[in-house]
Amino acid sequence: MRTFNGVEDLQSAVGEHLGYSEWHQITQDQVNTFADATGDHQWIHVDPEKAKSGPFGGTIVHGYLTLSMIPMLAWEVYKVEGVSMGINYGSNKVRFPTPVLVGSRVRAGVEVTEVTPGPKGVQCVFKVTVELDGSDRPACVAETVTVVVP
Repeated sequence: MRTFNGVEDLQSAVGEHLGYSEWHQITQDQVNTFADATGDHQWIHVDPEKAKSGPFGGTIVHGYLTLSMIPMLAWEVYKVEGVSMGINYGSNKVRFPTPVLVGSRVRAGVEVTEVTPGPKGVQCVFKVTVELDGSDRPACVAETVTVVVP
C-alpha cells in the first residue's frame, strides 16, 4: 500500500506504477447480484448450465462488474491522506480485452498518469489494468478520473 500525504505528494508520482492489489476471485453469487442490480440477466452471465455449452465454456463476469471493482482494488494499492475527500469523476477510456470466467481471480495494477489542479479540486487520472490470473491479456484497462478535494 502506497500512502500519499496530500495532493502535492501524489503529483510527484505522476508516471509511476504504484503496485498491485491482492488477487480476488469473482463468484457466481457476485455476478447474480450484479445482474439483479443492473437488470442484465443475459444467460452468458447467470445460467451456468446453458453457458457450459456456450462460446466461453461457462458463465462470464459482466464487463461493468469488473469495472465497478476498480475502486475496491485501487484502495488496496494506494491512499491519499490529508485531503477532505475524493470523488469518482468518471473514466476517459475503458476496454475489456478478455472475458473473465466466473471463478477467475483478478487484481489491479495502478499508474498515476496526471494530477491537475482544477476549480473544484485536483483532477487525478489513473491507468488501471485489471489483470486476469493465468492470462497474458488484461480483463479491463481503464483510465479513471478522481477529483481530490484538499
